Amino acid sequence: MSRDLSPREARDRFLSRRKQENTEKTVRSYQNRLTRFVHWAEEEGIESMSELNGWDLDEYRAAREAADLAPTTLRGQLMAVKQLLDYCASIDVVDHQLPKKINIPTLSKDEESNDTKLDPDDANALLSFYRSSNEMFGRPEHVFLEIAWHTGARMSGIRALDLGDFDPDRQTLEFRHRPPTRLKNKDDGERVVGISKPVVKAIRTYVARERFDKRDDEGREPLFVGRQGRPSDTTFRAWSYLGTQPCRVIQCPHGERRETCDYTRRNHGSKCPSSRSPHAIRTGSITWQLLQGLSIEIVAARVNATANTIRRHYYRATERDEFEELRSEYTLKLDIENYD
Repeated sequence: MSRDLSPREARDRFLSRRKQENTEKTVRSYQNRLTRFVHWAEEEGIESMSELNGWDLDEYRAAREAADLAPTTLRGQLMAVKQLLDYCASIDVVDHQLPKKINIPTLSKDEESNDTKLDPDDANALLSFYRSSNEMFGRPEHVFLEIAWHTGARMSGIRALDLGDFDPDRQTLEFRHRPPTRLKNKDDGERVVGISKPVVKAIRTYVARERFDKRDDEGREPLFVGRQGRPSDTTFRAWSYLGTQPCRVIQCPHGERRETCDYTRRNHGSKCPSSRSPHAIRTGSITWQLLQGLSIEIVAARVNATANTIRRHYYRATERDEFEELRSEYTLKLDIENYD
């Protein structure tokens, strides 16, 4: 016998399943996208998922298109609804043919790619500033940027790092999946990534001078630690936005004075038009690593992505010859100081 769920109940049940398999960030993304669908369904008087038909799904797409969304945003919102419908079909809440009736837009390669990234020239200027600053060297903003840029890791992976995952002698960081700190691809995302000596020096300074000697709720020793233990995603984003503001290096490109600009405050850093999110750092890092001559396969292994994903979203050097395969030892010398 089939079950009956309201759109809101279906969303909540779907999210409870996702919490067992995905990171908190991914679950929040699903929640944000599906809540729009729930509000629309409730406004349309749809009380049961079993009422939905192809016409309704096309109407929802039209409503979202009317919101003038970016192509990638529209596709993401509709894909989330399709995944919800796939889940509902698997538990006999909706007809098994219904998920096929949602029309997911096909994007061009340019539309799929996110061009908002930390530019290598800007990363070079910022990291040169931090490395030469007595005041800022080894501060959380600096060390987060060092790790994010030189490993291309996702924010969730950097947050999951424990003190023991840093091996200064081997010049490595080990990314491990240990719930409740999760890697995007779980056990398949585990890897050891080589880092350069300047990055090691920055991390060592942070550990010696800035890191609080605390454990998290699971008794682990996080690499990054605040007064309350392992920092939240919000804290990491604040470090990212504040740490990439160009006014640390040059005159503000927007005509503001750093001393009086509201965007230099912790909770307002994201409003700076030139600051960059952790994902934008990752995007810039992957592109930079490719341009330094690392093969797509090596970069994919370092950043925990497939080679196809790298080609689709990050491979900007389309007019260059295929990058030559390099020895893995090269990654131990991969550093922004060698940026050319």
